[in-house]
Order: sequence, then C-alpha cells, then structure tokens
Amino acid sequence: MNDTIHATAVELAARIAAGEQSAEEVTRAHLDRIAAVDDQVHAFLAVDAGRALAQARAVDAKRAAGERLSPLAGVPVAVKDLFCYQGLPTTAGSRILADWLPPYNSTVVDRLLAADMVILGKTNLDEFAMGSSTETSAFGPTRNPWDLDRIPGGSGGGSSASLAAFEAPLAIGTDTGGSIRQPASVTGTVGVKPTYGGVSRYGVIAMASSLDQPGPCARNMLDAALLHQVIGGHDPADSTSINAPVPDVVAAARKADVSGLRVGVVTELGGEGYAPGVEARFAEAVELLSSLGAEIVEVSCPSFAHAFAAYYLIMPAEASSNLARYDGMRYGLRVNGGRYESAEQVMRATRAAGFGDEVKRRIIIGTYALSAGYYDAYYGSAQKVRTLIRRDFDAAFAQCEVLVSPATPTTAFRFGERLSDPIAMYKSDLCTIPTNLAGNAAASVPIGLAEEDGMPVGLQIMAPAMADDRCYLVGAAVEAALADRWGGPLLDRVPALEEVAR
Repeated sequence: MNDTIHATAVELAARIAAGEQSAEEVTRAHLDRIAAVDDQVHAFLAVDAGRALAQARAVDAKRAAGERLSPLAGVPVAVKDLFCYQGLPTTAGSRILADWLPPYNSTVVDRLLAADMVILGKTNLDEFAMGSSTETSAFGPTRNPWDLDRIPGGSGGGSSASLAAFEAPLAIGTDTGGSIRQPASVTGTVGVKPTYGGVSRYGVIAMASSLDQPGPCARNMLDAALLHQVIGGHDPADSTSINAPVPDVVAAARKADVSGLRVGVVTELGGEGYAPGVEARFAEAVELLSSLGAEIVEVSCPSFAHAFAAYYLIMPAEASSNLARYDGMRYGLRVNGGRYESAEQVMRATRAAGFGDEVKRRIIIGTYALSAGYYDAYYGSAQKVRTLIRRDFDAAFAQCEVLVSPATPTTAFRFGERLSDPIAMYKSDLCTIPTNLAGNAAASVPIGLAEEDGMPVGLQIMAPAMADDRCYLVGAAVEAALADRWGGPLLDRVPALEEVAR
C-alpha cells in the first residue's frame, strides 16, 4: 500500500492505463489509508467508499474494453465540502447545513466524474470557509500531519492535510483570500488559485462571490496542472466564468524553465511580522530562481498595504448577503420543532443554533458595512482600494512576468493560539489577499522547513489574469531544483503519523 499512496497522480494514472494496477486497487489503498489515519488527522467529513469503488471498477472496465482513458482516469481525488455532490452531505463545515443532501452536482464535480476520476469524499473546512486554521469547523478541527498539535491552514485545511497525510493524491479547494495557498504553504503541499472565472463556481456554496475561486491542490506542480486542466474552462451556468481556453498549464509544468524570465519581488510583502524562518527560506528561493537564469527585479505595490483592510470589508459584506438565505425558512435547519410566532423568531433561533462565532462576527461586520449611511464610507471605499490594487499589479507586471513573495507570514501555529485574537488569525492571509482582490492567478509551492520549528514554508507565485501557466512554469522549476538539492520531495520528510502521535 505504501508504494501506492506515495505515488504521484501521474504515476498512478500511468499504472492504471498500462494495467499494472487496477483503479480499484488504487482506490482501496487510499480508502485503507483514510481508515488507518484519519481519526488522527480528521481531514474528511464524509468518505464515500461505495461510490468510489464503483467509479474505480467502471474505469477498470473501460480499460479492459480498450476505451480511451483521460489523463487522470482512475486517480482518487478529495473534494472540499463546499462543492455539491448529489447524494453526499454538503455541509460547508456548518451545523446549519449538517444534514443537507444536494439534488445536483457542482460543475467541478461533474468534470471530475467526466474525466473518470474517483471521488473519495468531502474534506473538512472552516465554517463557510471563514478562517485560516480549520478550527472554526462545526465538526472539529483538522490536524497538520507534520505536527498534530498544529493547524493545517484554512479554510481548506482538510484538503491540504489529506495530501500531506497521503490519504489522497489530489484534492479540490476554494480560495477566497488564500484558502488554497495558505494551507498548501503550512502543509508542504502545492496549491493553485486560478484566475478568477477560470474554474466554475456553479454548485459551490458561496462566501464572497467576487472573490471565491475553486482550484487544484496536489503534492507537485504537474499533478496540480493536470487537475487544473480537468476542472478549468468556460461554464455557461456560471455568469462569471471566462469564455476562453484554459492556459496550457500542463506544458508549462513540464517545461519548468525560468531562464530569462523577469521575476519581481514585492517589497511590501515582507518585513515586520514575518517569521525569520519564512524570510530565510524565501530569500533562498529568490537566490535559487536567479541561479536558474531568472532576472530578479524589486517592485513596489504601495496599495498592497491597504489590501487587508479592504478585504475585510468586501468579504464580510458579500458573505452577509450570501448567508442571508439561511433563515430556517428557505434554507437551513429548523430548531425547537419549528413552531414560532414570527419569521424573526425562526431566523433568530436558526442562526443562533446553526452559525458559529466566526460566521456571526463576519455577518455583523458585513451588514454594518452595507448599512445606510456607511455603505460609501466602508464598502464603497474598499472597492476603490481594490481598483488601486489592480493598478499596482498592472504596473508591476509591466516590469516583470511574475511576482513572488512568501505564501504566508508564519509557519503553522498551534491550536488555540489565535482563536481569541481574530486580527492575528486574519493576518495569516496578508500575502495572499491582494491576488483575490485583483482576480489574478497565484500558487504556493514548498521551499523548505523553517529552522525555528521545522515546519513547511511556501513560496507564492503571482501572475496576470489568464497567465496561470506562468505560475506552473516557475513553481515546477523551483520544485525540480529543490528536489535535486534535497534528494526528493519535501513531503518525503513528513513524519509518519504514528511517530507524530507519540
């Protein structure tokens, strides 16, 4: 089993296509791994073993019949529990949707199934994707496989942890302010936020509609690129979907050559508040890019200093609007037998019982920002800052092809360290927020371990809209060079879960 669960998605697909391993064998190996270790990690909220094995057997039947298989046919994938999957609970990590069974599939799920991929189940997340640690999930936190006393990032900590724990070779996440990249950084995995509109949001439970973006999570850049190719592309069911071909991310990941590429280092994304180990690994990554032939350019994006404040007005405002539907009458649970004298009583009881503290906090902030008399001062002003951030990106990309920074200011912190200090928690996304506000593409790739705690550090790569392939090009080049230096992938060093538990 160890050889199977440690194999890359590319290797698994090749074995299945060649008949060296059946898709059913590969699926069983990952289901066995989940059964063995997920009580420690809690990456999954629901495991769909029956359907997963049926999907795997269907792939094996197609191969036996000589049918042409897609590049990832038979490869297992874990899906963040924001994506509707008919017949499997979709909770968004919230008690208000604890028993909801979607009557339809999200576009992403349909595309995974059309590619003959095997969906293992749904992964844990911060409630309604609101958090940076997966501690706000109504169903308990996910733990970081590198150290079970530390967080796996958020909101998509379940997806990233499933990769680092070798429970799945691929996973799907969503990124609103860094919820793919920050978990990838702190678990030593790869996470990509595609260009906004590059992957359909249809059937994805919304937090902030102008910021949410589904994307691939993997253990290496090529695997992520192949998954991106499966889920990306125009979707008429999503009004924000871009009607343009998916950039050739697979070719870029295979090329992995940065010679002559201009790489910009953003001066505003560093300094005070950044852990020494993070800054040290980042400096080494920049030196590595230079040694690989890239031209390093220092760029300034002054409006990035205001991105944090703008985001925490825009995001709660949109979340407040999106979550208004959960009122116990249209959507959401009904408590106390559902007998009330007024709609207000229904809503009060439903939301008090169904929403956690962080969700309530953001609804209150967002409702206030949208209220009469404050809309222009808060939400309107934040949107103006958003425009300035886009202009800063445009100016920076006039000087270089990609921008780089740390993916997050610190490594994974311990459970409980930031729950009582929301601002400290929110600052986990300082580096990632600007690209969500602008809608650009971005990725995180592992670049080593911090000296102070031995935890993973990620490099963030940012590219212009619809230039997602540049993220894969740079990420794959860094990944290959570091694998040569280390003698293998960083995840080869993740402790066995049995050792971590001791």
